Amino acid sequence: MIVLGIETSCDETGIGILKNEKILSNIVATQEDIHSVYGGVVPELASRAHLARIDNVFKIALERAKIKIDEIDFIGVTNSPGLKGSLLVGVSFACGLAYSLKKPIYKIDHLKAHIAVNFLNQEIEFPALGFVISGGHTSFYYLKNHIDFTLIGKTLDDACGEAFDKVGRMLGLPFPGGPHVEWMAENGDENRIKFPVPLLSNNSLDFSFSGIKTSVMYYIKENGLKNIPDICASFQKAIAETLCIKIERAITRYPVKSLLFGGGVIQNNYLRKKIEERIGKKVKIFFPEKKLCIDNGAMVSILTYFLVKYGVEPSENKIEVLPTK
Repeated sequence: MIVLGIETSCDETGIGILKNEKILSNIVATQEDIHSVYGGVVPELASRAHLARIDNVFKIALERAKIKIDEIDFIGVTNSPGLKGSLLVGVSFACGLAYSLKKPIYKIDHLKAHIAVNFLNQEIEFPALGFVISGGHTSFYYLKNHIDFTLIGKTLDDACGEAFDKVGRMLGLPFPGGPHVEWMAENGDENRIKFPVPLLSNNSLDFSFSGIKTSVMYYIKENGLKNIPDICASFQKAIAETLCIKIERAITRYPVKSLLFGGGVIQNNYLRKKIEERIGKKVKIFFPEKKLCIDNGAMVSILTYFLVKYGVEPSENKIEVLPTK
């Protein structure tokens, strides 16, 4: 079974090709060079870049996979959530391809695909918790199996990655801010500043990061930018504490055998280490390879593969786009 995955939900144009449970190719064209000057993703520029690049990314993916176009058996494409214009590029490309090749097509949820990237690991056991930590989303899922997802918690305002980027912008760091905050934090004292740990109510599995971001803003207004490494380290520590407490709540409420992570923020080595130290003895933890944490087509092809394997019917060749609200 050869499955093509197409991902264009935000600012990465991704094409992945899977043969059974082996990734043959996974090509990603990023847009950091386009959006960095604005300090964030500009939707119109993102969709135009997808349109300009998707043909070449597809051709390179076929070449790297060493297959011909008519060998594709199934097509999966992200149709939600994301930027409307960006999603439209990927969905239009996928529908045209499916029509011309007369191949079945599946619509794929971007967040579930981030979790699905772990499914190639044979050690995963169900039931499981899936935790997406990205620039646009912070979401908990309870998984009965590879395709049965139930949303049990989400961010109510800023996503975790969004908070990293905004704090990076306050500190004058390049976009995207997350990696630069992590690098600066390596030389900082994480106990120097006590930023709040936002937990909402005692039993909530939802997230809110706007408060900690505002706390950093007020600290900078009062103290300036003389100790940027300490600000980064202390901010990062508060984020890690928030995530760990929420995970502990989730695994207490939902006894599971595995904890699966996905999303760009979980590339952060400090967060991985803190989660492993605090949660690792309670449940088996699975982190994706870092190159599979960013938006990519392979994760779409993996979830599509399991939908096919479980006998889920394909979509008609008319797929609606469901942008982020």
